Amino acid sequence: MTILHQIAIGSVVICLSIVVEGIFIMIATNTLQHLNKWLEKGRRAPKMALAIISITLWLLAAHSIAVWMWAFTYYWLGTFATLEPALYFSIVSFTTLGFGDIILPVETRLLSGLSAANGMIAFGLSTAFLVEVLIRIRKAHLAGGPL
Repeated sequence: MTILHQIAIGSVVICLSIVVEGIFIMIATNTLQHLNKWLEKGRRAPKMALAIISITLWLLAAHSIAVWMWAFTYYWLGTFATLEPALYFSIVSFTTLGFGDIILPVETRLLSGLSAANGMIAFGLSTAFLVEVLIRIRKAHLAGGPL
């Protein structure tokens, strides 16, 4: 596989995973807007905690989809004979952990860097979104009294 093929395939997977991340963030934003009145009434502290936990797990689901996309890409390209090592390598590279116990062949090794870049972008988006949610919760707390 040529360098350009690797870059093209990796770019497609990155774009698709960013679309997934964006959709998940959009759904979380819309859900929070619809639950705003419920969050403000009654015992707010447990509701706010539940909202933060739910959003975090929801974003983790988006990351999981991206990891599976990379795993299927590796498997589809024949980089790994079975799905388990493809998934393992996908997780390790997406999280930029990079154990190094499994490495890609020369023909597809650029994909590992693209996967790591994808993970950094995805985690950055999630972090920015969670910070924004926490800021809004803090503002609601200050405006409405103690949680």
